[in-house]
Amino acid sequence: MADTLNVSTYRDISYQLKKSDRKTTSIYIERDGTVLVIAPSSFDVEKIEQVIESKRSWIYKSLAEWEDLNRTRIHREYVNGESFLYFGRNYRLQLVKDQLEPLTFHYGQFKLLDSEVANAPDHFKNFYKTKLEQRLDERLKLYQPKMNLKPASIRVMELQNRWGSCTSKGAINLHWKCAMLPLSVLDYVIVHELAHLEDKNHSPKFWRTIEKVMPDYDEAKKWLKFNGAGMSL
Repeated sequence: MADTLNVSTYRDISYQLKKSDRKTTSIYIERDGTVLVIAPSSFDVEKIEQVIESKRSWIYKSLAEWEDLNRTRIHREYVNGESFLYFGRNYRLQLVKDQLEPLTFHYGQFKLLDSEVANAPDHFKNFYKTKLEQRLDERLKLYQPKMNLKPASIRVMELQNRWGSCTSKGAINLHWKCAMLPLSVLDYVIVHELAHLEDKNHSPKFWRTIEKVMPDYDEAKKWLKFNGAGMSL
């Protein structure tokens, strides 16, 4: 069954509801502060609201924490000297008058045609998407044999508020923003989604699967939590 997504409100909590073929309900705070509820397709509204009510204190606490973390959100401008992340390191931007491509990266510096500043976000997105696609095969070869798990396909795309996703058909999708992450954190995202190939929920077994190949995964998980807001254009 394909996932369905709806926007709903229970008392003072607005949330996105996704129903899918699963047995338990999970609640997440997305990167933009959205409350996401993933529930079994058999659950009616009353059952879902009962779960939300039981998690009310946790939701309030998590939203307050999200607000604190996002006070440091970076708003980048496309001007000389601005820094942009690329696999965990910051590189400066230089506006240039003449080059063959709108955006290039050479000798540790981004170069953008000054006539393309208005289109800069799209150029950076395309750059990150291309570079991440080129890097994925290398990273997957490190972990697929260890986990004995292989996705049906893997794509880089716009995922709104998620770093990655795993479909019911075994396809893995990664956000193009993953090209901003340090390699160790990128590896965590990849391993996380590979683990979802055999366990759709964040069960103890799911985390044990990750820990077997990445004992220090909690460090990467915390890095995403505290630095994710800075992964923006």
